[in-house]
Amino acid sequence: MIEVLNGIKETVIYESIEGFKLHDNTNYEAYPEHWHTPIEIIMPLKNHYNVSNKNAFFTLQEGDILFLNSGVLHGMPSTIHGERLILQVDFALLHNVAGIESTLSTIPQALLLTPETAPSIHEQLKQLMLNIFTEYYSGSILIGASIYAKFLEMLVLIGREYSGQRTAFDTTSHKQKEHAEKFMSICNYIQEHCTEDLCLDDVAAIAGFSKYHFTRLFKNFTGTSFYKYLNKKRIEHAEKLLVDPELSITEVALQSGFSSLSAFIRMFKLIKDCTPTEFRNLYEY
Repeated sequence: MIEVLNGIKETVIYESIEGFKLHDNTNYEAYPEHWHTPIEIIMPLKNHYNVSNKNAFFTLQEGDILFLNSGVLHGMPSTIHGERLILQVDFALLHNVAGIESTLSTIPQALLLTPETAPSIHEQLKQLMLNIFTEYYSGSILIGASIYAKFLEMLVLIGREYSGQRTAFDTTSHKQKEHAEKFMSICNYIQEHCTEDLCLDDVAAIAGFSKYHFTRLFKNFTGTSFYKYLNKKRIEHAEKLLVDPELSITEVALQSGFSSLSAFIRMFKLIKDCTPTEFRNLYEY
């Protein structure tokens, strides 16, 4: 199933439908720990399936769905007979969809959705995956558009159920609903301005909160601190720039909002488990 693997970085090759790749996987071999930029969704059709993610280990039963965000390290041990759908979607397709990137950054990076853990949305997600499976091999016109619409519907269901709005805010309260909407807007603002000289005091002021109140609410909403969130967005921006061989690592660091090369390299390695140079080399093969 893995066609191009350099180190632990998989390069996904889209063949029939640009931006989408669906495996009707019946292979028994093990897949080593690896990561890739596409989002991946796994759903077993026959028999269970195991997936590792750093220190976590997921056992998927038939119909269970594992959502793996872009850049998540994961592997699959060898398995006995079975069948599973593995959908990979180019993350770049989502760049112009308002709120999606910010929402994806507030949900777990590896998320298991089962009838028990997600009773209100699991059956809808399962049917959407089966519809994507049917559409992918249908030979109809506008297949890509149809799959894209179904995939976005899946993301909306997951985002509404599992984003910070669900876990940290009681959105039945009018005040808390206002806060949730405001912090989604703040996440979008950080996404758009992450390469600028943003500081906690200024963003808190934009949100209309004191620094200390903002810090608490922001962590409740995103599950992380303001500066960790900001640095994650800057590293995501740097990943896009590193693909361009004409830009030096120092230029990438400065254009991504870092004040020094050393700070950029340290943060990149902390988040991506490799240096910027090692990351760039993966694209040169």
